[in-house]
Amino acid sequence: MSELKDGFARPVSYLRLSVTDRCDLRCTYCMAERMQFLPKSDLLSIDELARLSHKFIDLGIKKIRITGGEPLIRKGIMNLFQTLSARLGEDLEELTLTTNGTQLTRFAQPLSKLGVKRVNISLDSLTEEVFAKLSRRQALSQVLEGIEAAKQAGLHVKINTVLMPENLANIPSLMQWAHGQGFDMSLIEIMPMGQTGRDRRSQFLPMHTAKNSLDKNFTLTPSAFAHRHGGPSRYYDVRETGGRIGFISPLTHNFCASCNRIRLTCTGRIYMCLGQDDHIDLRSVLRAGTDLETPIRQAMQIKPQAHDFSIEKTPTLERHMSVTGG
Repeated sequence: MSELKDGFARPVSYLRLSVTDRCDLRCTYCMAERMQFLPKSDLLSIDELARLSHKFIDLGIKKIRITGGEPLIRKGIMNLFQTLSARLGEDLEELTLTTNGTQLTRFAQPLSKLGVKRVNISLDSLTEEVFAKLSRRQALSQVLEGIEAAKQAGLHVKINTVLMPENLANIPSLMQWAHGQGFDMSLIEIMPMGQTGRDRRSQFLPMHTAKNSLDKNFTLTPSAFAHRHGGPSRYYDVRETGGRIGFISPLTHNFCASCNRIRLTCTGRIYMCLGQDDHIDLRSVLRAGTDLETPIRQAMQIKPQAHDFSIEKTPTLERHMSVTGG
């Protein structure tokens, strides 16, 4: 069976699978305080998520990242990890997770036993006041306990931090802490998706602001890891800490030329680009019991060459990041 390719001949081998739009935090760059979540009846069941995932693996997807919302609050989520872990070492090369860390004290060890080797954990500050302001919750200690549980379970941890005016001053100390723990770290520009009750333009900082700040006290050199790793991060080795830091800049540095990923929402919509609204509804096809391969391959052909994020269009998309999967 031929591999999946888009209309620009880019191989598509990476699926980001959102299993819920719900979250136990309310981060100001992601969602509103009084968030209107989808009716549970709109969501795919765990069995349906598994069936679609297996089909994508059959068609050549080599890496699946489970996302949300917060995926670990989805009831029955470990059943999905269990069924997908059975494909590891055969057709599936990697099964990973993006999480806010609040549930990892409970799930880190079981995830490791199922073959998950890496997790991305969102952490925007080590300062209680800043963390609470950005997440609208007093949960920093819970997240840090989850990160420690992941480390003790042998999971490779990468810290993801959204760059904002509130945490800019904390970035150097957060990076030093992450590297001291043996974690890589990536900084991410805010992505203007969905109504959050905040003015996106007041939240936005261009990535060069953070890099210039780090350059004052650290020696950053382009990392060869970036060429091996692929993906949107531009990685730098930090001489003073011995660690790596990545910069993900959807607004100031387009990274679409090598895009190999697609996103499947918790409602069964396949989005070929985070920053575009073109999609195909696979839920109706799945529930009708008809052929899935044809619409999946058709979806590849409408994958755009690039996103068109712009901080001047607020939001760029009405769809929230938590629905699409981060």
